[in-house]
Amino acid sequence: MEGFITEPKEIERKSFEIIEERLSGCSFPPGSRDIVKRVIHTTADFDYADNLVFSEGVIDRGIRALKEEAAIVTDTMMAYSGINKKAVSELGCSIHCFMADKDVAEEAEKRRITRAMVSMERAEALGKKLIFAVGNAPTALIHLYDMVREGRLEPELIVAVPVGFVNVREAKELIIGSRIPYIAARGNKGGSNVAAAVMNALLYKALK
Repeated sequence: MEGFITEPKEIERKSFEIIEERLSGCSFPPGSRDIVKRVIHTTADFDYADNLVFSEGVIDRGIRALKEEAAIVTDTMMAYSGINKKAVSELGCSIHCFMADKDVAEEAEKRRITRAMVSMERAEALGKKLIFAVGNAPTALIHLYDMVREGRLEPELIVAVPVGFVNVREAKELIIGSRIPYIAARGNKGGSNVAAAVMNALLYKALK
């Protein structure tokens, strides 16, 4: 193992040092640099320095919601698994993914819509401030947009980072062009790992 870094904290420290060097001279909205860096750390993709966009004041709003024990709703079990549960617990928050629920699948099939759309509806009954972390399903974003427009939901924040080719760009731009607070990855890139990385960055900020 000579010549290799094997201590976990040192690996992470060195990784962020490399990222910071590459981002030297780049400017980001206030408070967003740590989020961009964590996404790059997760993906090794520096395109996110340009792709990630933030609505005005969204970081402070997200941190405040987390400190007020918000419920985090994800559109995949992968995003759910990647979000730091210890940080969630320390803040008194909760985290939910309804995608694998049998009744969600049954309802989606009956209504001929996606499970992600039905899952977003399940958040209505949580009775808490809501943060949505969407990394896979653009239909979740489209349905959230409609639910907000209908007055059914008032999210504190939507992390809009689904990956793919069908409806993806359009769904993200729908959120970006709305009054909904957002952190979004423009274009086709994104994913559940990106959604989790954004949420973890916000959680760590809220714990400081």
